[in-house]
Amino acid sequence: MTSANLPAEAEDVLDTIEDEGVDFLRLQFTDILGTPKNVSIPADQAEKAFTEGIYFDGSSINGFVRIQESDMRLEPDPDTFALLPWRNSESVTSGRLICDVIDTSTGEPFAGDPRRVLKNAIDRAAELGYTVNAGPEPEFFLFEEDEEGRATTTTHDSGGYFDLAPKDLAQDVRGDIIYGLEEMGFDVEASHHEVARGQHEIDFKYDDALSTADNIITFRTTVRAIAAKHGLHATFMPKPIAHINGSGMHTHLSLFTEDGENAFHDGSDEFSLSETAYGFLAGILEHAPALSAVTNPTVNSYKRLVPGYEAPIYIAWSDVNRSALVRKPAARVPAASRIEFRVPDPSCNPYLALAAMIHAGLDGVEGGLDCPDPVRENIYDFDDAKREEYGIETLPGNLGEAVDALESDEVVYNALGPHVSEKFVEAKRQEFNEYIAEVSDWELDRYLEKF
Repeated sequence: MTSANLPAEAEDVLDTIEDEGVDFLRLQFTDILGTPKNVSIPADQAEKAFTEGIYFDGSSINGFVRIQESDMRLEPDPDTFALLPWRNSESVTSGRLICDVIDTSTGEPFAGDPRRVLKNAIDRAAELGYTVNAGPEPEFFLFEEDEEGRATTTTHDSGGYFDLAPKDLAQDVRGDIIYGLEEMGFDVEASHHEVARGQHEIDFKYDDALSTADNIITFRTTVRAIAAKHGLHATFMPKPIAHINGSGMHTHLSLFTEDGENAFHDGSDEFSLSETAYGFLAGILEHAPALSAVTNPTVNSYKRLVPGYEAPIYIAWSDVNRSALVRKPAARVPAASRIEFRVPDPSCNPYLALAAMIHAGLDGVEGGLDCPDPVRENIYDFDDAKREEYGIETLPGNLGEAVDALESDEVVYNALGPHVSEKFVEAKRQEFNEYIAEVSDWELDRYLEKF
């Protein structure tokens, strides 16, 4: 099943579809909030998808276009083809292709496509002579389902950090998830039970920024699908249970030069960081308040970002402790020199989050921003006076404050592009306004009979 008009990568996909007996293809993309969407087509339409694209109604997608300008086209990226292990059976085999969205009125990439936003950031880095690598550490919870299959907040186990069975009851679930991820081409490096009961982490190898964003979307989908086959609900909600640790997605970042050298490494420096690395780090710190609106984009995100639960809220960096916003991990070899941005959580749209991080960091590199000294003490133990003495500020305390910071930060706001930034802010303002108008059970318990 090949065509002379197709690039070799697309022909390879068509051959695999035929060899594996694929019946259906999911053409996947995401809305501006990071929710994966897909159009399903019979596999015999795959060549048409590559040559002509598949049309869909963009007005039905959150943050895309109005009804009078609704026609959009999906262009599959052949490098993203994978079989869906949880969808395949003896009778049906399904595959997946991640797509770019094309504006049919212009024939150009759609400015509201989050994948396009990230590609723009990658292009900016390339203009400066860099490629961007990213490595995420997404955490999630596994909860029981009720008799009707709805999610509860009853955790699947009572294990803690690095616990084993019998406390960690999810080893088999994590094992099946890992097998599924590996079938889809992931290089899984480690998995373990996290600090909170019912909380888990599976780490996969870093990659270029675009592949990493694609992988995060695939990871979330795979985890939830395979957990469901075990009768469990997997959630990437940052703080599903009060008074225990929430779920983060620490993200490791580095720049490489065109000749494959790590631009963040300098063996003569005390921390093995180059001037480029310090500039990038300074940019992340400078724009951290605005970044939080994109990397921590829900009302619930700020229930995780509070003192006392190991979440980073202090705008500082360190090489020796995890109380700071950015950590410089130990690197055994020059290629591993990187920074770890500890703020993001797994509810974010990874395309927008990585784009914002890249632009923020590059602003520090291009602008020659001065990087502050590392804080090697535990900032969690500082009182207000000592934090003021060190010049340490904190992240926004809620989504509303984060959106304010985003709107006032030209670098991060413009990183999203005019279409996405406007739609994103509009959606997040509405979310926060709905939240502050709600009356919670906590308020009823505290005030209903008291006043």
